[in-house]
Amino acid sequence: MRTLPETCDQELRTGAKKKKCLQEKSLLLCILLSNLLGFTLLIIYIVMTCSLGSCDVKLDLTLLARLLNSRNDTVDPCEDFYKYACGRWESQDSSRTTEESLNVFDVLLEENQLILKRLLEGPNFGIRGSAKEKAIQFYRSCMNTQQIESQGSQPLKDVLNQIGGWNITGVGKAKDFNKTLQTLMGRYSTFPFFKVHVGPSPSDRKTNIIQIDHPEFEMPLESELRQKNYPEVLRLYLSYLNKLGVLLGGPQDGLPDSFSRTLSFISNLQRVVTPLQERQQRRMLFFRTTIRELQEKAPAIDWLSCLQAVFHPMPLNLSQPIVVHDMDYLKGMSQLIKQWQNERVLHIYMIICLVGNLSPALDSRFQNAHLEVSKIHYGKMGSRMVPAERWRKCLTDTSFFFQPVLGQMFVQEIFPLQTKKLAEQMFFEIQDALYGQLDQLEWMDEQTRQEAKALVSKVQVEIGSPVHILQTDEVNLEYQNLEINEETFFLNVVACLKILRENSYLKPLQHHSQDNWHVSPWAVHSYYSIRHHMVVFPAGMFRSPFFHMEFPSAMNFGAIGVFMAHELLHAFYGYVLPEGCPMCNRSALQKSIDCLVEQYESYDLKVNGTFTLLENTADTGGLNIAYQAYKNWLKKHKEVKDLPEIELSHDQLFYLSFAHTMCGHQDPEKLQSSLNTDPHSPLPLRVCGSVSNSQDFAKHFHCSSGSAMNPDNKCRIW
Repeated sequence: MRTLPETCDQELRTGAKKKKCLQEKSLLLCILLSNLLGFTLLIIYIVMTCSLGSCDVKLDLTLLARLLNSRNDTVDPCEDFYKYACGRWESQDSSRTTEESLNVFDVLLEENQLILKRLLEGPNFGIRGSAKEKAIQFYRSCMNTQQIESQGSQPLKDVLNQIGGWNITGVGKAKDFNKTLQTLMGRYSTFPFFKVHVGPSPSDRKTNIIQIDHPEFEMPLESELRQKNYPEVLRLYLSYLNKLGVLLGGPQDGLPDSFSRTLSFISNLQRVVTPLQERQQRRMLFFRTTIRELQEKAPAIDWLSCLQAVFHPMPLNLSQPIVVHDMDYLKGMSQLIKQWQNERVLHIYMIICLVGNLSPALDSRFQNAHLEVSKIHYGKMGSRMVPAERWRKCLTDTSFFFQPVLGQMFVQEIFPLQTKKLAEQMFFEIQDALYGQLDQLEWMDEQTRQEAKALVSKVQVEIGSPVHILQTDEVNLEYQNLEINEETFFLNVVACLKILRENSYLKPLQHHSQDNWHVSPWAVHSYYSIRHHMVVFPAGMFRSPFFHMEFPSAMNFGAIGVFMAHELLHAFYGYVLPEGCPMCNRSALQKSIDCLVEQYESYDLKVNGTFTLLENTADTGGLNIAYQAYKNWLKKHKEVKDLPEIELSHDQLFYLSFAHTMCGHQDPEKLQSSLNTDPHSPLPLRVCGSVSNSQDFAKHFHCSSGSAMNPDNKCRIW
């Protein structure tokens, strides 16, 4: 660093040299400020990037500490490996332990969402008029609560006036029933009486077809409430409707019985829904028909006009093939509409559905009113619910309409090409390990073995994001007709509904293809697609603690590698079903299946071993296959990551990394409910059940024969 000349202070006393010294001091001051600013920006960058998990300073130690600090090493790993690996995990995330349920997946998802938040709230470097700029403008309009509050309910009132008004007093004449329904479906993506979507045809999964099911009711069905008090649910929902009525201009001193009668209609409509299990048993889930036949069976709806409103400008006709998922419901719905057609209740119900769809774009009064409905679905009766932070809501809204845009932003930020290449190499190693494992299955006959090998070799894998969202020009084209104004959030939502209709209904039906994923690129959830014989791993999973370029390979294979093997095994789900492998040694296979069912039903949590069989099979087999892939990987790639001074070997680290991905805690009430709805076993059992069937685990943790994690009888299918 330069220093001032010793004579400069003296020179300041002379007029001739005063200007020169001042100039030199100014120059030096600029240099000092520039250095200080640069250093400050560097520190800010390091802090920000490290906080997002992308800093490599002492990375190995930091990432290992995350795993090691979660374990409770006072627990014997051979007695309860989950408690050993996750016993202190809760304290590592103490800022969020007030939530009822939380796990590693939730924490990583929030970290991914914070990255998106940073990208949306940072400087907008998008090209003017680009989809990225529109997504940022939409998010900002959502965050502009001052403007939203000042507009109040007027934007919604303007919409309601266009379709006959709220008019809860029953005075006045509503527009034609079917005309109103067409407007709601085509312009506002609101489906009061039935839901329309586009999905794969049951006879040809490579083509798409219009599908119709019962609507997604804002008030839950009585059969779904189980132990909840149904009269209390009705009271809460009626209270919500009354609040909406007041907010939209109804009398403060009480409303007429319009809402009570509407609630009665909704209850009657819900009663004609055929339970899912009954539809499955009666093979009603995929009933192929045409618009003409549907018109005959449910005549109260003008089906051709209503569906045409959704798929405009694509022409439809009465011969258009469709799939119906609950024909009995549609018949009953039609009869109810006929019975109530002379009352204004039908119009009020449609308005309620529209308000429920659009009110989240309004001011805080509507948000607070909507919490009443949230209590029914998510909260305990009578409990106080707190609105989510505004950025969370705005991120959810933005991702709903701009998922391709946000996916592109996220992938470009955190998923470099070298990460994708390493992930693909790992998957191919796991694919090879499964291929080799098939030769060791005693229950599989030779013909089936060759068919299974062909199935493994043909499986497709997609990692990071769908290809099309990285094509900026294509994404921009998708949003080219959308106009966003940062001052009008409500109108932005209405404008986006039109784009959503085109992308969700029109394009999939026209092009007979649908390459969109079932998850967003920032999700922490992988899956196997039967339709495409494809496994999908979003970019959001390739971050600590599931994956990192600087991880020892044992950690990567123990975490993301196990998930890769897990999803790959889902391609064989049919083999473990009754009569799913007729040429196999069915007796030997059934013995292995029974072993796994009995094992998981023997745990204290009392899971249904048959209901969770497919996931338990994928967990147990996936762990063994990923470990074999890891050992094969070491033969080809020398392990260059040396571990610091810790007590664990690389093999032990593989299993610890696997268990750490399952760390979490769950509210007892929700845990009990999930036993009947979630095909996965609870997290502790996913760990203990899997490792107790692994001879390699027992060897590397030196578990004595007969210990809890090393039982004499091990269950193996794959």
